[in-house]
Amino acid sequence: MLIAAAVVQAQDLEPRAYSNVPVGLNFAIAGYSYSEGDVATDASVPLEDGEIDLHSALLAYARVFGLFGRSAKADVVVPYAWVSGSANFAGTPVSRRVDGLADPRLRLSYNFYGAPALSMEESADYEQDLIVGASVQVTAPLGQYDSDKLVNIGTNRWSIKPELGLSKEWWGTLTTELAGGVVFFTDNDDFFGGRRREQDPIYSVQTHLIYSFRRGIWGALDATWYTGGETTIDGARRDDRQENTRLGATVAFPVNRYNSIKIHATTGLETRTGGDFDTIGVAWQVRWGGGL
Repeated sequence: MLIAAAVVQAQDLEPRAYSNVPVGLNFAIAGYSYSEGDVATDASVPLEDGEIDLHSALLAYARVFGLFGRSAKADVVVPYAWVSGSANFAGTPVSRRVDGLADPRLRLSYNFYGAPALSMEESADYEQDLIVGASVQVTAPLGQYDSDKLVNIGTNRWSIKPELGLSKEWWGTLTTELAGGVVFFTDNDDFFGGRRREQDPIYSVQTHLIYSFRRGIWGALDATWYTGGETTIDGARRDDRQENTRLGATVAFPVNRYNSIKIHATTGLETRTGGDFDTIGVAWQVRWGGGL
């Protein structure tokens, strides 16, 4: 298990999010990613003709624990970002160079079928079949934000993302995953000069094909589709509904018993509004506890 969270929330691609992990394990993660194109730290702001560079770093912590006899996980992600470049928003050229804290995120995941809470010793005999789980992620508006600017790192509003996920293992080496979620937003009442910006929910589906190699190495092909997110500014409805598809790839390998590295990349396949960007990133994970 490895967390690698991009700053762009609705477009996350995270394989093995609903795998069964021994209880008592702790994970600390440090990551970096680089994105270029029509990318915004607020996925709900559709930019066009973007030439934006986004460098983001993150620190994260996760702990696996037992809940009603099943495995559960709590994690927190604190990102920091550097943004520079220019784009068009509703026909208006915008440019910005800024850095600061992005909105931190807290998530609780629970595997309620097929993933019993196991110790490290018990997990040695565990064979996965079908896992069904759910998660709730909350994003707090604590990141850098300037209402006089369109391009910001923080979003100046809360969001909550419930998600349902399935994970099925085949022949001991191949795993397929499917997850569907929706992001709900509170209103931004200080948007670009004190206006009020409302946001429809963004619905997303992601899928992963994961292959486990020897010695703890695994790789994944990733895809996501998301739609919705039409906005209203001071009561005026905008034609900016998103309906975009992205593809990605992930590879992870252990360094030793306690450390591992994950490399991931994504690109836009089809874009209706905004979100046409490329990303590459790397994360380092340290794990401890649980009798490791």
